[in-house]
Amino acid sequence: MSPEETALSVIETSIKLPFVKVNREEFLVKQFRNTSVKATDLLEKGPEKLFSKKELDEIADKVISSNVLKSTSASFATGLPGGIAVAATIPADLAQFYGFVLKIAQEISYVYGYKSLFDENNELTDEAKNHLILFMGVMLGVTAAGSTIRVASIQASKTALQQIPKQALTKTTFYPILKKVLKIFGIKLTKSTFGKGISKIIPVVGGVVSGSLNYASMKPMAKNLKNELGKIVDYTEEDYLKDIEVVEKNIK
Repeated sequence: MSPEETALSVIETSIKLPFVKVNREEFLVKQFRNTSVKATDLLEKGPEKLFSKKELDEIADKVISSNVLKSTSASFATGLPGGIAVAATIPADLAQFYGFVLKIAQEISYVYGYKSLFDENNELTDEAKNHLILFMGVMLGVTAAGSTIRVASIQASKTALQQIPKQALTKTTFYPILKKVLKIFGIKLTKSTFGKGISKIIPVVGGVVSGSLNYASMKPMAKNLKNELGKIVDYTEEDYLKDIEVVEKNIK
């Protein structure tokens, strides 16, 4: 199995876990319930149109802390649906760890204005899968992943930065960066997990993730994504052009 295939397998397996899929509407209503904004306005306009970046950052920080706390107290490799994780290919604790990572990624994206990543059948679309791959790239510190996310988001928007003549960066154009993320992620998984033992990437003691070490691993990853997605708020023409330059350098 190539590094790219390994990475995709982990992502696709983890997203199937029952706690991973986040209902955008329910999540946003819950997170912003103590504000004066009506739920209908929140869901129709999006948080990024109704709250300052500082307020969104505070919500994102609470989301990160809540998820990290839950993950550190979870018993890994237990309670997983039969057939979801196969020890010979994708260890159950690995799938569950990255399940929490993907859950956090969805929630952070919704705080900063992303629409639902799942279709009407509650299935992950191909475009959404690409975004999750890029989210993972940002969390792992892959160069250009953050710029790619912002460029893709702005290009998909019908209102943002309409004055900018957007360059024709298609899904095919983004493919080299997606592939780079998968390769780096896959190599990390192969070397750290299968080559040196799973404890190198997910510290496991007696089947339960060590709280302090899991916290140390997951929180910085989530903070990376929060910082990059937060740049979409108050995004300017100058920001866009800088991101375009970064993307173009990394797809040559």
